[in-house]
Amino acid sequence: MDALPGTPQIQNIIPTSFFGTNAWAAPWLGLIGSLFIIIFGLLWLERQRRKAQARGEGYGTDLQNEPQTPDDIDLPHPLIAIAPLLLVGVLNLLFTHWIPQWYGASHELTLPGLAKPVVTEVGKITAIWAVQAALLSGIVLVLVCGYRNIRGRLAEGSRTAVGGAILAAMNTASEYGFGAVIAALPGFLVLSKALAAIPNPLLNEAISVTVLAGITGSASGGMSIALAAMSETFVAAAHAANIPLEVLHRVAAMASGGMDTLPHNGAVITLLAITGLSHRQAYGGIFAITVIKSLAVLFVIATFYVTGIV
Repeated sequence: MDALPGTPQIQNIIPTSFFGTNAWAAPWLGLIGSLFIIIFGLLWLERQRRKAQARGEGYGTDLQNEPQTPDDIDLPHPLIAIAPLLLVGVLNLLFTHWIPQWYGASHELTLPGLAKPVVTEVGKITAIWAVQAALLSGIVLVLVCGYRNIRGRLAEGSRTAVGGAILAAMNTASEYGFGAVIAALPGFLVLSKALAAIPNPLLNEAISVTVLAGITGSASGGMSIALAAMSETFVAAAHAANIPLEVLHRVAAMASGGMDTLPHNGAVITLLAITGLSHRQAYGGIFAITVIKSLAVLFVIATFYVTGIV
């Protein structure tokens, strides 16, 4: 979600506005963190599979929201399914380099009724524009390649997609609003000061982001609040310790995916609603993966201090 360099997830985009970085910040650390999560995640899943097999468990019964796959469905070639993902990644990288060349350091937009043009610092929004352009290109490719299969089910598919998007958006928005209320309370200042007392810049940032993500129940909400309140402190501490801002970006992005998976998290609630499972049935697995994800952040921080790799 947030470790792999170039991922279009919002958790990888938010830090760009605070640190002047892009979605490809600290690529080697991101790849190392991704490998850590993949390896230990698969090892844990294999352990769970063997335990389930020993108990005689299979695919499962009495499943809810199980999609029905028609027997006569004509599936496209697997490479076509992968192509949009590859296109998004490649175009995200290209647009990240092209947009500053096209627009320069700033962009002026003149609108009727405004006394003066709206000036935008291109460097702060390059990552956002690049991701949006790449995702739109991926959508167009899906429509072009799958038009024959999509056109007969366009209305039905659109209703399902819109319904799922609204469910996810409402869950996440409610948790984001909850986080904003928490940030406005006097106790938040006490928490902020306590977190600021952590001496190590990267550990300070990682703990601050993940704690606030846990309080708000939202990775993006917790990260936004943490960086809005403390990004200048993080940057000053990083400069004093000769830590590149790219490392701050990657640590913040990865740390946001730690305690944000507490039971009240919007994404967790959405996941359980879609799969038809309860917290009691599924949260143990979510918690285990969260522990692996949190350890990956510490591993990346340790890797940077030991090797200096970015």
